[in-house]
Amino acid sequence: MAQNRSCGWRSRKPLIFALSLFMISTAAASAQENMGRGRVTGTVVDDGGAAIEGAKIVAESLPGTAKLDGVSDKKGHFAIAGLGSGMWRFTASKEGYSPDSVEMEIRQLRANEPIAFTLKKITNIASLKADAANLAIFDKGNMLAGEGKYDEAITLFEEFLAKYPEVYQARLNIASCYLKKNELDKAEAQFKLVLDKVIQVHGDYVNDKVASVRAFSGLGELSLKKSDFDGAQKAFSEALRISPEDETAAYNVGEILFSNQKTDEAAKYFEMAIQIKKDWPKPYYRLGFVYLNKGDFAKSLEYFNDFVRLDPENPEVPQVKNIIGTIEKMKK
Repeated sequence: MAQNRSCGWRSRKPLIFALSLFMISTAAASAQENMGRGRVTGTVVDDGGAAIEGAKIVAESLPGTAKLDGVSDKKGHFAIAGLGSGMWRFTASKEGYSPDSVEMEIRQLRANEPIAFTLKKITNIASLKADAANLAIFDKGNMLAGEGKYDEAITLFEEFLAKYPEVYQARLNIASCYLKKNELDKAEAQFKLVLDKVIQVHGDYVNDKVASVRAFSGLGELSLKKSDFDGAQKAFSEALRISPEDETAAYNVGEILFSNQKTDEAAKYFEMAIQIKKDWPKPYYRLGFVYLNKGDFAKSLEYFNDFVRLDPENPEVPQVKNIIGTIEKMKK
């Protein structure tokens, strides 16, 4: 029996050896699939156009298992050779950036078009969410600003930005502190830095409406402090263009026009603010005065009464009620 088992093993041994050779040769053939003399060159830059050194470029045959790679140099240039004819996927990646991929058909008998990769830098938002210490710093800055301790708040906001410079929106808090301190030039510089960053990151103000509207509104308020009414109107109007649904921007434009005796134009913006937010008392209050100045007592009464109805606890209500009483006596 032992002899039979030994003979059986010897009889199977050539077959196992043959199968092993077949598997090795298949793997070798698979590894060489789509290999050839094709070559691709290209560049890797960031979204600002600067060259990225050390980016890894991986080439994968489609379909197939062939894979080649390369690395970009100081000028962002790379080259990969040994590609076979057919479709290939090329992927560029580097830590701190979002990867970029492209698929293209490779030819061996002519030059292939160069590939231009653009990698966008990944912000620290994800890590920020898990960074309780720095979130606490930011919150404390807001608390100090609310208490009027603007210098201390600015110090904390700048400490926060030192670690998370990508969170450019934090500059709005710094700008607001300078505005409260009446350091207008410093506030203006911060608001403009935010707007520059919005364009750099998003390409258009409308792609970050919240930050853009806050920055332009801040510039509008700043211009009012300088008695620059034209500058204020332009800034608030731009905020309204970016976010037509922003009732505050509409109201602010109306305020500027009203203070410059442009009552007809002011009325349009106050009414726009009401259309956006029907239960907001402030534009009703202003429209009461607009139509009072125009001598349209019926509309003036309508808006003043709406204001009292919407905000009965407002400290301006006693004055408005006196005006309502005077107008009603005039009508009799």
